Amino acid sequence: MGARVDRMSATGTYVYCLVAAERKPSLGRRRPQLPGMGPLRLIEAGRRRGGVGRWLVVADAPMSRFSADEINRKLGDLNWVSRAAIAHETIVESFRSARAVVPMKFLTIFSSDERAHAEIAANERRVSEAITRVAGRDEWGVRVTLDRARAAASDAKTAPASRATGSDYLRRKKAARDHDVELSARARRVVGELYDRLAPRASEARRRTGGDLPMADGPLLLDAAFLVPRARTKSFNALVAREARALAPQGYQVVVTGPWPPYTFVKD
Repeated sequence: MGARVDRMSATGTYVYCLVAAERKPSLGRRRPQLPGMGPLRLIEAGRRRGGVGRWLVVADAPMSRFSADEINRKLGDLNWVSRAAIAHETIVESFRSARAVVPMKFLTIFSSDERAHAEIAANERRVSEAITRVAGRDEWGVRVTLDRARAAASDAKTAPASRATGSDYLRRKKAARDHDVELSARARRVVGELYDRLAPRASEARRRTGGDLPMADGPLLLDAAFLVPRARTKSFNALVAREARALAPQGYQVVVTGPWPPYTFVKD
């Protein structure tokens, strides 16, 4: 669902996410949300389907603080944006254990509950497809970086010894450049093969573009998201751990994050 701010009114309806569950979600004790927002509440979002209901998780948004002009002004304050975005994601993540959670984009505000409900109804097919895609699944992130010094040390252990002549400066410079090219090609191959081994454990996988390969400060070689069925969580993480151990001696660091709501897999 796209981020939007409807026309000015005294109080708008801020939408965090859509939750699909067998039972009405409990709001319980949630962490603090965006500054100035009213308490969390639920809006029923359509009839039950197969015993599963749908609810929008919303809060009242005073338009004196969240009008289009006010939001545009606040977007220039990086500290405010960071705090507000974290608060938004924290609320969404608190519903992650539901059958399905479809996150809304940061700062999605409608002029009323009725407008929010109407938006869901108008996009019924797309919403249903999103729920089906992510139900019973979590998003996991996998990132890979390369420690050049460690990679070079690993290569030095396997390289044949050579006698220093003291007069081969240009040759050594060329050899160093050739080594960088070889290291780049190898890094692309390594992360590509890693992605290909992990992807079959997920329902969907998406690879985001990393930095140029490789650089002295340890570039991001792989930034990928995996939509993993909860029944496969242990096997997926076990595979990531095995791959991380195997690649570590070559200078690669594999970091897994999650579980997250399926942010990557419900984007337009």
